[in-house]
Amino acid sequence: MANDYQDFILNTKRKTGIDLSLYKEAQMKRRLISLYEKKGFNSFGDFFNGIVKDRELLNDFLDRMTINVSEFYRNAQRWEVLEKKILPGLLVQNRNLKIWSAACSTGEEPYTIAMILSKLLPISQIKITATDIDENALARARMGVYPERSLNEVPETMRLKFFRREGSYYKVSEDIKKTVIFKKQNLLADDFGGPFDLIVCRNVLIYFTEAAKDQLYHKFSSALRKDGIFFVGSTEQIFNSGRYHLESAETFFYRKE
Repeated sequence: MANDYQDFILNTKRKTGIDLSLYKEAQMKRRLISLYEKKGFNSFGDFFNGIVKDRELLNDFLDRMTINVSEFYRNAQRWEVLEKKILPGLLVQNRNLKIWSAACSTGEEPYTIAMILSKLLPISQIKITATDIDENALARARMGVYPERSLNEVPETMRLKFFRREGSYYKVSEDIKKTVIFKKQNLLADDFGGPFDLIVCRNVLIYFTEAAKDQLYHKFSSALRKDGIFFVGSTEQIFNSGRYHLESAETFFYRKE
């Protein structure tokens, strides 16, 4: 049985890019055995053969092993501000925006940015860099397959235009997928590059200490061009933004001075 699971880990990594060995074995095994028994399989070998043949089963497997579920258009009013106020202002200055989605998790955020930008620019002109420290989250992001609950806030026009239904899951269109390049990155240790016109880092900094946050705000500010925009999450207001050469542009949006 142990070898059966080890073979499953190797085969799964080859097929999906996801490395199950990065998860606690006992918990993940229990979770997956319960799924394959429910689907009528008797071993990991049989289960893998089923995954290869059945796209819906592959999606069920991906859903079961994903612990953190993000959403498209999370806090929809903020995305509306981005679309109606922030992006038009940036596009007046530069039509080839350099955009970074930091700590992008399973990709919902950069794909949301691309969908919004597609209303203002031809898709062929959209280029977004998206980074995360978690290799498995990035593998999921590159596949672009999501459970229905991740699309709760997606406007109907966008859902029809940019998603294809696969059973109870949705796949992001190739047009949108091509706009995003996913890379592994450790925010505290790695260089940020730049200068960027727009940096989006939402609902991540709340998990860092005050000292780490201070370091990251300095790094994000340095990675923005003058008048570039830093977009943070709805619990992450920067109260001493001037310390980082940032000023409030809209609530949760900061402009580099």
